[in-house]
Amino acid sequence: MTERKVRVRFAPSPTGPLHIGGVRTALYNYLFAKQHGGDFIFRIEDTDSTRFVPGAEEYIIESFNWLGIKFDEGVSFGGNHGPYRQSERRDIYREYVKILLDNDKAYIAFDTPEELDAKRTEIENFQYDAKTRGMMRNSLTMSKDDVDSLITADTPYVVRFKIEPGRDVVVDDLIRGEVTINSSILDDKVLYKSADDLPTYHLANIVDDHLMEVTHVIRGEEWLPSAPLHVLLYEAFGWADTMPRFAHLPLLLKPIGNGKLSKRDGDKLGFPVFPLEWHDPKTGAISSGYREKGYLPQAVINFLALLGWNPGNDQEMMTLDEMVQFFDLSKCSKNGAKFDYVKAAWFNHQYLIQQPDSAWIPAFDAVLKEAGIEATAEQEAEVVRMMKLKVIEYVDGLGNKKKRNISFASDLWPLTKFFFVAPTEFDCEDKFIKKNWKETTADEMKQMLAVIKTIEDFSVESQKAAIDPWTESTGIKPWNAWRVALVGAGQGPDMYELAAFLGKEEVIKRMEFAIQTLG
Repeated sequence: MTERKVRVRFAPSPTGPLHIGGVRTALYNYLFAKQHGGDFIFRIEDTDSTRFVPGAEEYIIESFNWLGIKFDEGVSFGGNHGPYRQSERRDIYREYVKILLDNDKAYIAFDTPEELDAKRTEIENFQYDAKTRGMMRNSLTMSKDDVDSLITADTPYVVRFKIEPGRDVVVDDLIRGEVTINSSILDDKVLYKSADDLPTYHLANIVDDHLMEVTHVIRGEEWLPSAPLHVLLYEAFGWADTMPRFAHLPLLLKPIGNGKLSKRDGDKLGFPVFPLEWHDPKTGAISSGYREKGYLPQAVINFLALLGWNPGNDQEMMTLDEMVQFFDLSKCSKNGAKFDYVKAAWFNHQYLIQQPDSAWIPAFDAVLKEAGIEATAEQEAEVVRMMKLKVIEYVDGLGNKKKRNISFASDLWPLTKFFFVAPTEFDCEDKFIKKNWKETTADEMKQMLAVIKTIEDFSVESQKAAIDPWTESTGIKPWNAWRVALVGAGQGPDMYELAAFLGKEEVIKRMEFAIQTLG
């Protein structure tokens, strides 16, 4: 048999924002497709019209655009296997429902919700299957005339898959190996509903995967119980030879405690579970997103790739191309992966410090605006230039070498606030201030202030030309005290650069305030 070109798909439902677990599933599909020179398809599974949320589809597409995960074909991308939105494929599904009915692989059922509830009350752990279908209202227990009459009268009905009991169904999973389930525990799943003229997930999924020539289905562990049913459906259609290979990924687990990662975990611990900020059109509630929190898309992708997969080496930082090179489904874990949001911030830190200064500006500008600060682009660029590296590793006023964990551009604000806001008070118990503001300091600052007032061009070079000779002639070393006056703490860039940024008038104002306040 000729080996088929690898084709995988990501098929979300437009029922709300894209969960970060869905992003990981899409990423693994993308890596697998690219490694094998295959195609990555984007399909929208919107057969459940009652759960449709306006804007969800656009949100999902925008998320992948931000993340840099590219699709080869699908909704909004085109291709030769469309339509790629299931609600636009009704005629196709009807044809395959008829094939199952004509071949006695499925049957029509007219049971109302009330009748089903009554049966669940009557029979403990009731499920619609080979044992119970004979006591229900369906085409297996009714005459053809009665069935046709009800259909003609537009009586709502569903089509159920007719599962034969007593058979071991084997699912050959690329991650979990062979998984065997006996068909006797499966129920006769609903495949089609006349009420909205749409199939359920199970039928639409199988038909679409077959017609779109999908070779591998890589999806979350939660879909593993559906795999035996899908195997049986492929066989019922006579498609066993082209059935895709399955791979069920491990769940993303709560950072603390047991269970699947949820939005509540993110709200409680302060991290997003959606790629982009989501505005719920029904409630108006706003959920945070990785983009708006200041994460770089490369960091999110790198972090997610390692949640449940190990490249087989010690490398943690990887480009998307390197991930494609290393990716191997056999190296995916069978066990769930704890969602380490602290590690996610670490990855962002690593990528952030590698970014050029210009990449920091948009996020830093947003931080300043949130703080009510209006600054020019030139000012913002200058602050980032002076502070980006210094805030990663620095020596404090007591000579101690320290590091700050700058994971986001927003972390720069408390470390750069003094560029835009003058000190309004001084903590006299602060070690740096106590060490560097003595009884004689106010007088020394007054002397320095007199020198500063004589400087007309307040560039770094002009300041040095005036202040350096004064320090040599007086023996005064004013740098740390000057930092106290201008910053109010033991942090900041080179003092001449800081003073040039602030300007002569602001420097004089801050020095006079410090002299008056600290004495």
